[in-house]
Amino acid sequence: MHCVNVRQLKNNPSEALRCAVKGPVLVLKGDLPEALLLHLSAGEAAEEADLRLALAVALFKDGALSLGRAAQVAARPVSELVSHLSRLGIPVAAGGRAEAAAQLESLDEWLASS
Repeated sequence: MHCVNVRQLKNNPSEALRCAVKGPVLVLKGDLPEALLLHLSAGEAAEEADLRLALAVALFKDGALSLGRAAQVAARPVSELVSHLSRLGIPVAAGGRAEAAAQLESLDEWLASS
């Protein structure tokens, strides 16, 4: 694993990204780990696949990624990601039954008026 400090990363981010192609890059702030850079390429070790899945789940849960984009980051089919999110208790669709019923009622009213 390659290590860079924050100053090196700021001065030459391209070098850190080139190193990330070969393996994870640990970013240090002082002597303490601050972040981990992973290259999101197709060929990777099993632990990197797990990290990609965890990253995709976290970004989806925070609303930073759509379901489709999260599946791409995780390098998994959408159906597999949906199953994984379900096992974790993370809702795939926003809102609950009441919101869905209200939207359906609005749609019915709109269809009736047109």
